[in-house]
Amino acid sequence: MSPDRKPQTMKPLTAANKLGIYLPAAPEEFRESAITREDLEKLRTDPPAWLTELRRTGPFPRDVVARKLGISHSGLARADVSDALTTDQIDALLADPPAWLLRERESLVAVRAENERIKTKEAERRAATNRPAKNRA
Repeated sequence: MSPDRKPQTMKPLTAANKLGIYLPAAPEEFRESAITREDLEKLRTDPPAWLTELRRTGPFPRDVVARKLGISHSGLARADVSDALTTDQIDALLADPPAWLLRERESLVAVRAENERIKTKEAERRAATNRPAKNRA
């Protein structure tokens, strides 16, 4: 990079998303400053204690909560789970799953199976249309 060019920066929310952390739980210093790509890489390769603890215990953003519970983001919304959850809260839900969690897990499995069925059917259709025509005598 030439000396007259400024390093590219990102908003703290973007950096938090890339790190998989819940921004409001991050230290104020992180929340209030622009993050360069170099800073982000440093956080990934040599995370400070606050980042390690946040990744271990949470609270976690919605996408991480959904993944840990094995449901979709929409499933969280349908269950009115709008707050970030900690590891302890997620573990409690997994240990004694409420009806909505079981229903959402089944729904996600069904959606994935249907998507796979459609993908397979589409691949078969493409393969059939790409076959050379048989000689007609």
